[in-house]
Amino acid sequence: MTSVGNPSSGSSDTRTPPQSTSGAAPDGAGRPRILRVAGPLVEITCPPTVAMHDLVVLGTARLSGEVVAIHGDTATIEAYEYTGGLAPGHPAEPQGRPLSVRLAPDLLGGVFDGLLRPLAGIGDLLTAGGPMTGEPDRRAWSFTPRVAAGASAAAGDVLGEIGAGVPLRLLVPLDLSGEVTWVAAGGDHRSTDVLAVVGGREVRMAQSWPVRRPRPVARRLSADVPLNTGQRAVDLLFPVARGSTVAVPGGFGTGKTMLLQQIAKWCDADVIVYVGCGERGNEMADVIEELEELTDPRTGGRLAERTVTIANTSNMPMMAREAGVHTGATVAEYFRDMGLDVVLIADSTSRWAEALREFASRMGELPAEEGYPAGLASQLAAFYERAAAVRTLGGATGSVTVIGAVSPPGGDRAEPVTAHTERFVRCLWSLDRDLAYARHYPAVSWSESFSRDATTLAAAHARAGDAEWAERRGRVARQLAEADRLADLVELVGITALPPRERISVLAGRLLREAAIQQNALSPADAYSAPEKTAALVEAVLTVIDRCLELVDSGIPADAVEAVDFTPLLRARETAGPAETAPVAAARDTVLARLKEAA
Repeated sequence: MTSVGNPSSGSSDTRTPPQSTSGAAPDGAGRPRILRVAGPLVEITCPPTVAMHDLVVLGTARLSGEVVAIHGDTATIEAYEYTGGLAPGHPAEPQGRPLSVRLAPDLLGGVFDGLLRPLAGIGDLLTAGGPMTGEPDRRAWSFTPRVAAGASAAAGDVLGEIGAGVPLRLLVPLDLSGEVTWVAAGGDHRSTDVLAVVGGREVRMAQSWPVRRPRPVARRLSADVPLNTGQRAVDLLFPVARGSTVAVPGGFGTGKTMLLQQIAKWCDADVIVYVGCGERGNEMADVIEELEELTDPRTGGRLAERTVTIANTSNMPMMAREAGVHTGATVAEYFRDMGLDVVLIADSTSRWAEALREFASRMGELPAEEGYPAGLASQLAAFYERAAAVRTLGGATGSVTVIGAVSPPGGDRAEPVTAHTERFVRCLWSLDRDLAYARHYPAVSWSESFSRDATTLAAAHARAGDAEWAERRGRVARQLAEADRLADLVELVGITALPPRERISVLAGRLLREAAIQQNALSPADAYSAPEKTAALVEAVLTVIDRCLELVDSGIPADAVEAVDFTPLLRARETAGPAETAPVAAARDTVLARLKEAA
């Protein structure tokens, strides 16, 4: 059965669920019954109390589903589990509330399915309708109260702090306000314990929220703080702000999953929500295994302890995939409301869109381009709209940054999912097949990608003391574009037919690609690049390029410049640690000395 919390502890839906065994059906003959089963779609007799998106339990196996259409006295249910064994006449139990998930501190470090049901300890295969809610959380969390009895509390106010790997807070549920009549003493408590009474209602760590309803905020803020990912191609050329949106389109084998895994490991967000949406099970297993092994540079513990993994792989229920991205967004907003910066990674939104297409087909909806539903664009927009930097109801500042992978069939970026996604996101990290096959990681194309956050973040870097950031980025982008333009000429006429300065431009493009942009995801020294190391590498390469241009302008043959051994500069990214700059400066000076000898 779906993991849902007590509506009194946080859900904003206050309808009373109908009695599941003795309530009268619309015709008075008994409780609601199943009328028809067609794959994941189930039709039932519809009581007057049923509303769209309500949760329904089906059959004696107690399969979960959601109301997706109501026609007169018949409701259509979208089942989230395999419906084998269901038949007309079996009972149906409307729950009187929308699909909701349990939100609590113990989500951190866990692995769940698309309905946020724990996957730990369920065996190798999922059993439809089986006991997938898991054992009650028995861990004790330290609680420190921050209010006293008699105080007035509004929705989203902080009642206390919860000890964990990240700073968590106990908040007043978003549909509640009133006088605090009792607060638990400081100490260890479980997530099911009552920690406060506000407005006559008990408040626990564990609360519930409908997955399709964005959690309210006081106001949205301008996204003007950079999210450092540790990937130089991204942080230098196509930066993203905290609270912004990113799409990562790329065909098979271009490294989407690897790039997203690296961002999950190394970005400076407080919490990572990783949604594996329809991807292969072995890839998700690799993600989970690596997260378990990685050490969190912030806390010294495991990185998994501040990660929530939602796994709906390709062999798991297809219709739960459709709900999985909404579940991930709800979890991200839950931690955002505590004043944390959260990164939500969806891999991939194309598989989610395919679930929408199949569902629309079964519903008999009129297909649009390539069979996708006509509402695909609005569905994508609604998902990316949940990204934001916000002022919470409690007055804190938090953010949700959404990064969605897109898997266009055959690498066709004109297909509907990719085309619509590009309209709604602030940043595009397009992965190039040629770069990927040349083992250039990350294979982010500098000619097909963009960042609408770059101008805003340039001002942020200037305020932080790096006034040269925008100039460095502009120079690198121009130099790479010039090198790409000349590459076609080199293939036609050869490098020796070019003028000296253009020959140096070709050399400059190679130095930037191999010494500054490229990274080694398997190297302890180069898998992550701190902002200071990225700046040092780029400055070193640009300084060497300037010296090369000065030499050819002074009459030194381009052949002599090209013959210089640039190996120390090319290897500087490996010889310098993740945040070291001294080895980079030493490599730069070595190459400058060799250029001086060539003169």
